[in-house]
Amino acid sequence: MPPIPRLLVTALRAYARYAPPALASAPLIRYLDQELARRPRTTITRTRDGDLVAVTTNDLIQRFLYLHGVWEPHLTAWIRGRLGPGDTFIDVGAHTGYYTLLGSRLVGPAGQVVAVEASPDFHSRLDQAVQRNACHNVRTVNVAAADTARTLTLYLQDETNLGNTSAVPPRTSHSSFEVEARPLPEILSTGELAAARLIKIDVEGAEACLMEGLAPALGDLRADVELVIEVTPRSLAKQGQSVHDVLGPLRACGFHTYRIPNHYDPTSYPRAVRRPASPVRWEGPVNDMTDLIFSRIDSDELE
Repeated sequence: MPPIPRLLVTALRAYARYAPPALASAPLIRYLDQELARRPRTTITRTRDGDLVAVTTNDLIQRFLYLHGVWEPHLTAWIRGRLGPGDTFIDVGAHTGYYTLLGSRLVGPAGQVVAVEASPDFHSRLDQAVQRNACHNVRTVNVAAADTARTLTLYLQDETNLGNTSAVPPRTSHSSFEVEARPLPEILSTGELAAARLIKIDVEGAEACLMEGLAPALGDLRADVELVIEVTPRSLAKQGQSVHDVLGPLRACGFHTYRIPNHYDPTSYPRAVRRPASPVRWEGPVNDMTDLIFSRIDSDELE
C-alpha cells in the first residue's frame, strides 16, 4: 500500500478529529490508523484539552493522541467533570503524562497533582511533558506502587504498546528493568493522601498488590474521594490473585463499584468524544480488562 503524503495525512487527521460523528468515515479512520502505525510520525501534537504532547505513532496511545487528540474519551470526559480548582489528583501509573496534564489543567494553580511512574524512561518523558506545559502544580515520582518496600522487575512486552509494561512476566519481552517499589501511603505525603479527590490507578496487573499496600489507609481518605482502577483479571490470575483482592477492601470501606466503557477501536472515538458515557453501577463478574470507578455515592449511574 503506497504511503499517504504527509500534508494529506494532516488534512485527513483534522477531518477525522472534527467531523460530526455521522460524517466521520470509519474506513478512513481505520486507514489512517494503519498508516500511522506502519509509517510512524514523530512530532509534538496538541490534545483536545490544549496540552502539548510528544508522540511517535507506532505506539497505540501516542497514535490515538495524534489522530484523535484524546485517549479513552469516556474516562477523560468523566474526569473533566470530577476534578475542579483546588483539588488533588493522584495519577498512579502516569505513563508519559496524558492524565497528569489533564489533571493539572483542571485543578489549577491552587490544586496539586502527584504523578507516580515506575519506568525511568516514561518518567523522563513525563517530566519533559510537565515542563513543556509549564505544569507548576505537579510532583512526579519515579517509583512503583506495591504492597511492601522492595525491588520489582518490570517487563515491556511490546514496543508498539508502551502502556503494557507490567510486573507479570510475559511469554516474550522486549526489555526488562528493576525499579524501587513502596506502598502508596509511603510514596505520598500525609497531606497529599488526605486531600486526594481522585486517585487513578493503571498498573498493568499490580492493582491487587497496590491495594494491599493502600488498604490500611483507606479510612484516612476524604469522604468524597473516588478511585479509577484498571482491573486486569488475567494478569491477576497469573499471580495467584483475583479481582476480589482489588474490590474487597474498597467495598469494606463503603465504596460502590461502577463500570465505564473503554474501547480501543479507533473508529469508535468520534462518537465517544461527542457523546461520552457515564459510569454505571456494576455488580456482575469482571472477566476482561475493565476500567472500574469506586465511589461512596450510591446510585445507578455516576453523572
